[in-house]
Amino acid sequence: MTDSKKKRMSMLDSLATAGAPPVTGSMMSSNRALRSARDAVDAHHVWELDPAEIQDERYSDRLDPQDVHDLRTSIEQNGQTVPILVRRHPTETNRYLLVYGRRRLEAIRASDKVSRVRALIANLDDTAALRAQVSENTGRRDLSYIERALFAQELLESGFGTQAQIADVLNATRSAVSMSVSVAKAVGKALANAIGPAHGVGRPRWEALAKELSDTGIDPDDLCRVARDVRAKAAASELLEEEPHADPSVAAFEAVARHAKRKVGPPPGKKPGSTTRGLVIDGAPVGVLKRSGRAVRLDLTDVDDAFAEWLDARAQDVLEELHDRWRGGR
Repeated sequence: MTDSKKKRMSMLDSLATAGAPPVTGSMMSSNRALRSARDAVDAHHVWELDPAEIQDERYSDRLDPQDVHDLRTSIEQNGQTVPILVRRHPTETNRYLLVYGRRRLEAIRASDKVSRVRALIANLDDTAALRAQVSENTGRRDLSYIERALFAQELLESGFGTQAQIADVLNATRSAVSMSVSVAKAVGKALANAIGPAHGVGRPRWEALAKELSDTGIDPDDLCRVARDVRAKAAASELLEEEPHADPSVAAFEAVARHAKRKVGPPPGKKPGSTTRGLVIDGAPVGVLKRSGRAVRLDLTDVDDAFAEWLDARAQDVLEELHDRWRGGR
């Protein structure tokens, strides 16, 4: 094998290993996806393609893509050092679908000095292309929690696959995917985009915000305005060369969370909608039913042992029967 061919074959490997942290199970899976993409490249040849021939129909996995101006300047001055990855269009001749390298592609499209984009062409199906996209992004910078949640939601709603298949692509558990999709639906795409990726804001805080939105019906447009105001102030500070927040999207999340708490915060010493009601059987008190928000708690503290055992064995059936009666207006 010639040195030139060895160099071409290592291009995708370098994307998986350059500047990478110590290898973990997730990183090993990411590297395998990139190596599989490398193995599918047509003869490991770097092609010079017309940017107009390349379509980007991928699932979006970034909330806050970086500006390409600096990258365009770098490519114009130094050339495109790392090829993008594309695959052949399934029905159109001389057309390609982008696998990854969106910023490099956009930078060259915006350039009046560079007219061709350097690309590797791979033979990948939809699933393999998606794995390569996710793995390449993970190698550069991990997606934030809300980005992964929205990505999973988009994959599910588009019919890409089941939650189990999506979990496999994202190197996550099925339960994690299910929860993240629930959070994404509760937060909504508009508010998530207004806030931004918010790297460092993890699952518990996003879940807490999602619960407040679901429980209280806060106007999401109001929260979007809060987030946009924070990010606009951060942008203005940057233009004035003032010291900005380390991550404007984190500041936006924190402002939205504070605003939401002020809207739904209970009066001192009392929870909104909190009630306690005594329960009786044959005229004798047997416990209480407590309700707070959407939570309902049944405490039976003084019932016959035989009845307690009967109820314990049939609780699910009794609950479903009551729910059916409620739904049927009985």
